[in-house]
Amino acid sequence: MVLKVYSVPFASGGCGLVAMVLAEKQIPFELVPIDDSTWPRGPQNSRQAALQADGDLILYEGRAICRYLTEKYAGQGIPTGLQGRALFEQAASIEFANFCPQVLSLVMASAYPMSRGLPIDEAAIARGKSELSAKLEVYEVILGKQKYLGGNEFTLADLFHLCYTPSLAKEGIDILVGTGPNFKRWGNDISARPTWIKLQ
Repeated sequence: MVLKVYSVPFASGGCGLVAMVLAEKQIPFELVPIDDSTWPRGPQNSRQAALQADGDLILYEGRAICRYLTEKYAGQGIPTGLQGRALFEQAASIEFANFCPQVLSLVMASAYPMSRGLPIDEAAIARGKSELSAKLEVYEVILGKQKYLGGNEFTLADLFHLCYTPSLAKEGIDILVGTGPNFKRWGNDISARPTWIKLQ
């Protein structure tokens, strides 16, 4: 069965993550544009990425879909050894708890209102940038010791950081620049992957 991916255009958010994994692994799939008549509604009845695979299996949420694809089509993305897997899980947790909430708050203060013709909350943007900057200090230390967040190999945890960068870049907010040299080096590395550039 060919994988069916229900998605908005692959630019940002969970849909962008799923597109990146499919491209990195060269997995054949059928893209089904989100449409009220064909799209399987998620548990929260929201317009989120969905994947239909292996018969009746339907998955929602970009990160869950990416993990499924990385496990099913093994070879890159998630390390297989115990230590490598533990470091990957640690890196994925750091992104989910310390990076994603701050970035999402910036999206909600800038890209979201702009797309709906609403005023931008400049105070919320300034606050979000300040909070993100504080979180990136931890990244600077980690990335001073290794090439990527989970070790010296690119993993799904690094890819997760690309989730909302296109939406923010449109508003002039480049979150992958960071404040320190190690973060900047890493941000330039992950955003320069050929598959990511092609998807932009």
